[in-house]
Amino acid sequence: MAAHGNVPAGELVNLDIRANQSLKPYNTFGIEVKAAFLVAVHDDIELIQALAWATTNGLRALVIGGGSNLLLTADLSDVLVVRMASRGVRVLAEAGDQVLLEAEAGEPWHPFVLQTLERGLAGLENLSLIPGTVGAAPMQNIGAYGVEIKDVFAGLTALDRDTLQIRDFSAAECAFGYRDSLFKRQPGRWVILRVRFTLSRSAPVHLDYGPVRQRLAEQGIQHPTPTDVSAAICSIRREKLPDPAELGNAGSFFKNPVVTASVLDAIRSEHPDVVAYPQADGLYKLAAGWLIERAGWKGHREGDAGVHRLQSLVLVNHGNASGKQLHALAQRIQDDIQSRFGVVLEMEPNLY
Repeated sequence: MAAHGNVPAGELVNLDIRANQSLKPYNTFGIEVKAAFLVAVHDDIELIQALAWATTNGLRALVIGGGSNLLLTADLSDVLVVRMASRGVRVLAEAGDQVLLEAEAGEPWHPFVLQTLERGLAGLENLSLIPGTVGAAPMQNIGAYGVEIKDVFAGLTALDRDTLQIRDFSAAECAFGYRDSLFKRQPGRWVILRVRFTLSRSAPVHLDYGPVRQRLAEQGIQHPTPTDVSAAICSIRREKLPDPAELGNAGSFFKNPVVTASVLDAIRSEHPDVVAYPQADGLYKLAAGWLIERAGWKGHREGDAGVHRLQSLVLVNHGNASGKQLHALAQRIQDDIQSRFGVVLEMEPNLY
């Protein structure tokens, strides 16, 4: 065991456990909080050892990936933070144009998407430039520009922290919803170890969103490839969304709320230009960014906690904001939106 700092003993440990560690490099908001202990795990055995070590030493365990969906609001004085660092991408099966691909949970998401494109595989291009890791992607069924993880999902393997048993999940068993899954509804129970995707060498590209079609047209691309779509989406995202390396953020901070027709009609009576998308079940998805901007929050700043000047859905850390300050700002926005529009905004990041 390579131990650093005042690290208690544990029979099962063969890990590089470090005491009193800053988590600023491990969350995309760049919040400065400290963990009692921090360890990176690279495979199933190391993960189980780390969880057992935490239990032996009376600690809670927080498992993280890229820290891109996390808002830390206090020091984790009784926590072992376990960072998933497993890597590997492999082809499991091929049948005609279909390829079954498996990736380890610790693989960074966007480089993984680029790797699938380099292999000539379509399906993930609309999810380009989303921060985070492969293991976190199914947790909230990440989606962008008309595609969600569930559309190309083939299964995953996860560890049950209650029993330390490993099991496989089908798409149906994951119970995917809008930015939701079984794993998000049972927080802390499951650790996703690896994820499987069914990708294609010949699938048509998804151009449901006008800005993507417009960007391709501006580039003179009439018959876009998946790589063309990925590049267009990357350019759009870079223009609208801040790079966490330059301005701390966790991407979209609020979900787009889903409302009934009567709620939409009430909003439309005062705001005829409200942005809403009809859903298959007769409900309507409102653009949270439109609501926040209409309420005057775009570009708002309170100390170093603020709302991005170009995208109202994104809360940002201008330097030294605390997690509590960002959370307080988010709550004020929620209260205002509910008061103005009768709509409840739900935060996407997990609070800790």
